Amino acid sequence: MTPILLLGGTTEASALAKTLAGAAIDAVFSYAGRTAKPVSQPLPTRVGGFGGVEGLAEYLKTESITHVVDATHPFAAQMSTNAVHACEAAGVPLCAFERPAWQAGEGDQWVHADSIEGAVNALPEAPARVFLAIGKQNLAQFAAKPQHHYLLRLVDAPKADLPLPRTTVEIARGPFDVAGDTALMQRHGITHVVAKNAGGIGAAAKLTAARELSLPVIMIGRPEVPERPVLGSVAEVMAWLSHTAD
Repeated sequence: MTPILLLGGTTEASALAKTLAGAAIDAVFSYAGRTAKPVSQPLPTRVGGFGGVEGLAEYLKTESITHVVDATHPFAAQMSTNAVHACEAAGVPLCAFERPAWQAGEGDQWVHADSIEGAVNALPEAPARVFLAIGKQNLAQFAAKPQHHYLLRLVDAPKADLPLPRTTVEIARGPFDVAGDTALMQRHGITHVVAKNAGGIGAAAKLTAARELSLPVIMIGRPEVPERPVLGSVAEVMAWLSHTAD
């Protein structure tokens, strides 16, 4: 049942890493390398890309990887797609460990968008103060509406000029709580929230805060990735690893 490649970067990946280490299972944890100081893991860790599908397939063969668990962010579509194709090429079983998407509840004012571009289009034309809670990868598209003031919450301070003319940056690492996110939005006079439907509890506080403040949330739906087994708990992943090994 070894060795296992765990594609990480989420709280789910960290929970699985702890269980694998506790069971003395040979595994390696892989970070994409998008944050300067990623959370330390109880497993041997590598940081950086693999070089596309061919590079990942070669890594799986060279390192004699027997299983791959994709516990990357639900919006890491390129990595997840590469993992599916690389595992097919190398003949290695793959499963995804993925948290359920958020669902709108009573009192939520969600506007659904199927892409970043859709979220940009959903913003008003009149100047607004937008909590752009989407990380740092897709900021440039919002320059199409430079009249807004954008609040960004990032894990690391930007190393280069941001592509948005009016921004405020808060440096913080989750999980966050409702009281803190409510205070954040009030302090910055936020009128709109833009979020990716990542799911999970670590970043859900902003949605509750938006509901309590009666703010509209532009919710970006998850990107499509090729079909693969999707599991929702550490126990399910451990059972899958045992089953496929047998």
